[in-house]
Amino acid sequence: MKKIIYRKFLTDCSIFFLICLISTSTIIWVFQAVNYLEIIIDDGRGYDVYLKYSLLNLPKIISRILPFAFFFSFSYVIAKYELNNQLLIFWNFGINKISFLNFFLIFSLFLLIFQILLTSYVVPKSQGAARSLLRTTNYNFVENFIKLKKFNANVNDLTIYTEFKDKESFYNNIYIKKNLESDNFQTTYAKKGKLSNKNGVAILELYDGETTTMIDGTLTNFSFSLSEFNLEIFSPNTILVKKTQEHLTNEIINCILILTNFNNQKLDEYTYNLNKIKNEIRNCELKNLDNIFSELYKRIIIPFYIPVLMLISLLLIIYSKERVNYSNLRVIIFLTGFIIIIFSESTIRFISSSLLNNLFLVIVPLLLIFFLYFHLFSKFNFNRKTK
Repeated sequence: MKKIIYRKFLTDCSIFFLICLISTSTIIWVFQAVNYLEIIIDDGRGYDVYLKYSLLNLPKIISRILPFAFFFSFSYVIAKYELNNQLLIFWNFGINKISFLNFFLIFSLFLLIFQILLTSYVVPKSQGAARSLLRTTNYNFVENFIKLKKFNANVNDLTIYTEFKDKESFYNNIYIKKNLESDNFQTTYAKKGKLSNKNGVAILELYDGETTTMIDGTLTNFSFSLSEFNLEIFSPNTILVKKTQEHLTNEIINCILILTNFNNQKLDEYTYNLNKIKNEIRNCELKNLDNIFSELYKRIIIPFYIPVLMLISLLLIIYSKERVNYSNLRVIIFLTGFIIIIFSESTIRFISSSLLNNLFLVIVPLLLIFFLYFHLFSKFNFNRKTK
């Protein structure tokens, strides 16, 4: 009978958890997909690439939503069971509250392991696949380079604007701003312009215009009847190089070990190891150590707040609905869990290259687990002795 009770409670929690996780992730995915539409389509890629890229970002969304979905669903089912007197039936059938606590603590640990695997392997793989999709997809951003009556800044160091395109495919009233080094810039205005291809190179032919260049505070101007603007030297703003979050956890750990072990290595050995790991992680540098530590913290330590949230939910079974204002208790428990979720995410900004500081942040969720478990255990044990 006890197995049936555990199975029913776990099934109800799992069903509601999946509903909450899928529905919330889908809503967030739709909103993010709208942003991806502008990024991907403006570079000249097709809708098939946009759809694949959006779907490959779904695991990342799920990994961020999972702790909240678990806490919300678990708290909801416990509160529902208490209001329907189903928990009272559990206790009357001999279900021990301490055994109940231990069972779901173990369940939350399995979910913790799943979250670590998700953030350490699945999410980096999917993010890497999304980046690879942009890198390998055939696209023609030149054709999407000029947008009528819109300042197009989708290309690095370049902004372009044109009013209209006539029947002869000439762009009219073209304005171009090219960013140079050290806050210098160059602006070009042309009455007309036309895209052309010379020996496989995309060229914007400009007619009847003027170019102004600002270099170290000095302005120079020159007029032209015809000028050719090479578009091939520019690239879209879409980042094609792997970010830290797209690397597997073992690669990030190897990078940290090399960077933090500098004093214990000979210079030649350190340089060799650093160059070797840079073949995997380009931004494996001391100046990026804070960001690398933060990424590892998000993957390995943040999931430890899942048992914390589960134990907070179990505070609902300390008191019955007849002994307290259960509605207020539910609100307090939910707000506490929500604060813990915000707190866990906000701790990321305090991660630094200091191992002592990071060690403190690592211990925090472990201390919360110990404190909450001890509190619940003592309460349940006390209630059992007083009966």
